[in-house]
Amino acid sequence: MRKTILITGATAGFGKATAELFAASGWNCIITGRRKDRLTHLAAALTAQHTIEVLPLCFDVQNRKEVFDAINQLPAQWKTIDLLLNNAGLALGRDSFEAANLDDWETMIDTNLKGLMYVTKAVLPLMIEKKQGHIINIGSTAGKEVYKDGNGYCATKHAVDAISKAMRIDLLPHRIKVTAIHPGAAETEFSIVRFKGDEQKADAVYDGYKALQAKDVADIIHYVAHLPAHVCINDLVVTCLSQANSFYLHK
Repeated sequence: MRKTILITGATAGFGKATAELFAASGWNCIITGRRKDRLTHLAAALTAQHTIEVLPLCFDVQNRKEVFDAINQLPAQWKTIDLLLNNAGLALGRDSFEAANLDDWETMIDTNLKGLMYVTKAVLPLMIEKKQGHIINIGSTAGKEVYKDGNGYCATKHAVDAISKAMRIDLLPHRIKVTAIHPGAAETEFSIVRFKGDEQKADAVYDGYKALQAKDVADIIHYVAHLPAHVCINDLVVTCLSQANSFYLHK
């Protein structure tokens, strides 16, 4: 039987690249996101290119009711989820603590942390029932180190690191793997979202060096997901060659 992956935030960046790679590897895909047109287009492209099935689900991970309704109403043939990729997340603003926007903080907390927890809580009963599954949480190097003007975002990604460790302990009896992957600078829509559409600021982030690409992270997710059943990579930090950590970047 084909395996099934559920990907949050599948309309761009790491999520879209992961859907494309897993579909090419013969996995059925449940793709989720807020932008229905992008989900529909991606689903059509994946089914046209590969002999797999795709189920697009349009909901916002920030909305607890939408999350649980979408998962609880899955058709029977889609309830065997082998891998959950908690990829939906964002950074908003880059301001000192006293100048930070409270709405930005709340959106990051609701998406990066609460959204991850809602989706995982909704999917877990399906994995627990079959005593098998793999949860991959996308964190960030910002979850390992705090940098200037990164306050709210760093806090949420530190929380992703912590909740991944907690999940790993609690889910041991259920034979469910938990992996946290923490990318550094990656050239996706991330900076455009962070700087609220200011393309000049966003482009400047990647000037002078070769950042990670979405496919690079998708390749790592694919590798981690295809290890033997008894092997689990717990925690993985990945940067481009020009980046040592959150502080040191050679341009």
